[in-house]
Amino acid sequence: MRVVFAGTPAPAVPSLQALLDSHHDVIAVVTRPDAPSGRGRTLTASPIAELATRHGIETLKPAKPSEPEFMARLRELAPDCCPVVAYGALIPQSVLDIPRIGWINLHFSLLPAWRGAAPVQHAIKAGDEITGATTFLLEAGMDTGPVFGHITDAIGPHDTSGDLLQRLSVTGAELLVRTLDGIESGELVAVPQVEEGVSLAPKVLVDDAKVDWTHPALAIDRLIRSCTPAPGAWTTFRDERLKLGAVTLEAEVTDLAPGQLRVSKQAVLVGTGSCAVALGQVQPIGKKPMGWKDWVNGARPTDSDVVA
Repeated sequence: MRVVFAGTPAPAVPSLQALLDSHHDVIAVVTRPDAPSGRGRTLTASPIAELATRHGIETLKPAKPSEPEFMARLRELAPDCCPVVAYGALIPQSVLDIPRIGWINLHFSLLPAWRGAAPVQHAIKAGDEITGATTFLLEAGMDTGPVFGHITDAIGPHDTSGDLLQRLSVTGAELLVRTLDGIESGELVAVPQVEEGVSLAPKVLVDDAKVDWTHPALAIDRLIRSCTPAPGAWTTFRDERLKLGAVTLEAEVTDLAPGQLRVSKQAVLVGTGSCAVALGQVQPIGKKPMGWKDWVNGARPTDSDVVA
């Protein structure tokens, strides 16, 4: 099939590469406009734009998919379908109607669970044991379209959202190609989503990633893993923000108040609403991530300190 691929961040790259390696004809790519990046805030092309450029593929970067110029070019290209992975903008019905078959979305959850922008983060935070990826026909509703297929993946006790998304981006790419193959052969028909089990996964903001030390240790562990690498879980130490990497539950330590520190040569423990947790990697504001020992050597925390 003639396809125009839509996507933006790194997790979409395996899908574009899988389509390039398939018998389908990628005639163009749609991605978000170049955005400021790094300390110098230099305008940088998206990972999808970079891959498309290396392959000499036409790249479209509309500020909004509803732009008349973009819609006119998409009509000229006359794709059979538009596979889309983490594109990052809502696609209006007038654009959804342009490809003959429609827009086929790869979403990183088992729909109808975790509809929205951050399904992997919410699945880990909620303590789900199983997640996956789903291909479905995009429609005007938020991830409500009929489903073509899915794959599953177990969420491990130490998985971060980065770990899980990396795995799903690879297995999901294979699912996306199989879906297009099935649509092309006529063997695959979309089935409406079930009405039970709907949950929502809105974008996780920086404020959502702040640790509340009165919560149980297990919930704090899940929050931190769900926000790693983005937007990054954090707390405050001596009135300055401190980013947190993965922690370790210390089930036998239950005598620390929420946020209270216990510093030793073996660990930095923090009290929670249940047992303590041991800090791993941390990142003070304006500095690179570091191990807890390096942080202790510089910040000199004591047992009288608290995080909040």
